[in-house]
Amino acid sequence: MKKVNCWEFKKCGRTPGGTKEQELGTCPVTLENRLDEVHGGLNAGRSCWVVAGSMCGGSIQGTFAQKFHNCNVCDFYKEVKKEEFPKFELSASLIKKLM
Repeated sequence: MKKVNCWEFKKCGRTPGGTKEQELGTCPVTLENRLDEVHGGLNAGRSCWVVAGSMCGGSIQGTFAQKFHNCNVCDFYKEVKKEEFPKFELSASLIKKLM
C-alpha cells in the first residue's frame, strides 16, 4: 500500500510544478531528502512537522519549536502517528537526522 505524503493529503500545491509553487514557493518538505522513507514517505512527506517552512492553516510556518503546537493537532500528523504505531518515529529522532 502506497503511503500518502503531506502534500497529497493537504493538497497544498507547493510541490515542484504545483499549482501554488509560483505564489508560495516550493515547500522544503518536498525536497528534504534526509528524511526520505521515514514512515514510508517521499523525502519528508510523512515527517513534515519537523521541517521549517511547511504550511499550516494557510500560512508558512517557522521552526519546529514555533510550529509544533499546530502540528500536534494536525489531522495529517495524527493520521501518520496512528498508521505508524507502534513504530512512529519521535520528533527528537527526526530532528537528529536533520543535523
